[in-house]
Amino acid sequence: MGEQPIYSTRAHVFQIDPNTKKNWVPTSKHAVTVSYFYDSTRNVYRIISLDGTKAIINSTISPNMTFTKTSQKFGQWADSRANTVYGLGFSSERHLAKFADKFAECKEAARLAKEKSLEKMGLANSPSQESVPGDIQSPMTPESINGTGDELGVPDLTPNSESQSEPSPNTQTFTHRPVFQTCRICSA
Repeated sequence: MGEQPIYSTRAHVFQIDPNTKKNWVPTSKHAVTVSYFYDSTRNVYRIISLDGTKAIINSTISPNMTFTKTSQKFGQWADSRANTVYGLGFSSERHLAKFADKFAECKEAARLAKEKSLEKMGLANSPSQESVPGDIQSPMTPESINGTGDELGVPDLTPNSESQSEPSPNTQTFTHRPVFQTCRICSA
């Protein structure tokens, strides 16, 4: 599905002066559209704004970001990935409040997505961390091996092997030491 807009407003866009870190530098001559986008494939929220064809904001919202209202019609946030601080000047307090509310929603969703991702990684990695050298453990899921779960079979890559039939859906090939071994995982 890709990235979809979820909220848009208009605002004057500024960035903090990279030299002084004190003064605001306008990045648009007039109010421009500032939009929140959600990428369902990557589970990521971004704030994007264009001035003509030039991207003046391309900020991925992370759980540690904070949007701060600094006056009745102005708010800002720091983006460490872009190494800048963005500022937005709105036409009314209501527009600023709505933008701030949407920022909080996206930040919370990003936090939950990160937690969920870490939980999945923790569950997938925990059996292998406890394994004894020489053991092959089978609690791995097809998703943790192939990444998607769409393809369950991995071809046997044994060197000098004669032609082999396609592996069954329950066959997984694991590299263990320098020798390739095949391990069967039940599909229950």
